[in-house]
Parts: sequence; structure tokens; C-alpha cells
Amino acid sequence: MKRLTTQSLMAAALAFCLLAAAPAPVPAADFIVVPPDASALDYRALVSNACSKCHGPTGNGISISPLFPILAAQQETYLEQQLKQLRQRERGDPHARAFMWGIARGLSDEQIEGVAQYFSSQPAARSSPLSDAALAQKGKEIYESPLQLESGAVNCANCHGLHGEGKSKQAIPRLAGQHPDYLNLQVHYYRWSLRISAIMNQVSAALTEDQIAAVTRYASSLSPAPKN
Repeated sequence: MKRLTTQSLMAAALAFCLLAAAPAPVPAADFIVVPPDASALDYRALVSNACSKCHGPTGNGISISPLFPILAAQQETYLEQQLKQLRQRERGDPHARAFMWGIARGLSDEQIEGVAQYFSSQPAARSSPLSDAALAQKGKEIYESPLQLESGAVNCANCHGLHGEGKSKQAIPRLAGQHPDYLNLQVHYYRWSLRISAIMNQVSAALTEDQIAAVTRYASSLSPAPKN
């Protein structure tokens, strides 16, 4: 199967946006994956019956398609936060609406905590080093250098960690080992205000397309030390 490119992912996202702008039937996710009584499932059954269909066929949290994020070794607090936002339909990006609104709507806090803990404890996906030295250097400079925003100076490394490991207490996601095309698309979702974050909405608007491509590819190539 031909690998999806960033351009094709963005084209698909734009198509979703156009559909979402007009009156539409209930999202397809309301009809798929999770049985009507999801509350009867424990987190292991949820992983097997729902999560593994998109986030890794063996339940390891390492998705094959860049449409779906790699969840293995992701920060547990971030996973909990996102699942609760999806349950409340607070994320309006097209893939969240299509795939996750229906899945998350009936989950209890206990189920969310179990799923988040499970994926966070899985071995991390192996990062792919950048073979393009110039692109790696450009991405590194963007990732580590202060970016001047209206609210002050920020940089990617301060929030997401020098090695892309993320931060647990602040529910900041791990970027290392993630699909670069997925990261690229999420930055655009923030730019288009389909995902809301006071910092990320500003950061995404301040970066050029070339800078987004470089920094997301660089961030995905990072390799943090294994969790203790």
C-alpha cells in the first residue's frame, strides 16, 4: 500500500472540514467499533476491540497509518486529557470527529485512566534518524530556538523536552517517534483553530510551511532515554 504523504493527509483533512461545515448526519464513528454498552468493557477489552483497529493491530500502540497517532510510550496524563476532551467533543479536528467522538463518548474516567496507563507503559516506537543533514539542522534550530510570540518567547524544547519526551505533569505530549506526517497535520489543525491551545495556536500561525515541515520531521526523529 502506498504511504500517505503530508499533502494527501492535508487534502483529506480539508475535505473533512468542508463536510463538517455543512449539515451532516451523525459522524460515522457513532456507528462503529465500540459496542453500545462500552461501560461493560475494561481497558484491556477496549484496547482489543477498539483501539487496536487504528493504533496498532497487536495492541502495542504503534499505528501503521500516519492518519492515526502512535500512542506507545505517550505521556499518560496527556492521553487522559485528550480522551476526556474527545469524550466532551472539545476537539473539532476532522479525524477526532470521525473516529474518536463515537468511541470516547461512553467511556468512564476509570476506563480512560486504564487505557492511558496501558499505552503509556508500552515500549516506544523506534525513531527514524534524519538522513538529510541540512533538514535536520534546520529542524533542530527551530525546535531549540526561542520563537517570539505576542505572549512572549517560547520554544519547542522547553515544552516538549530537548529529546521530544514530553512532560507528564503538564500533560505535554511526547513527539519523539511519532509519524512526522501526523505531527505536521496536527500543527495545521492548530493553525486552522480546529485544535485549541493558547500556545500552539500562536506557534503554528508564526511558522512558515517549510519551518513546519522541518521541525515536525526533526521532532519525530528524536530518541529520548527509555523510561525508568
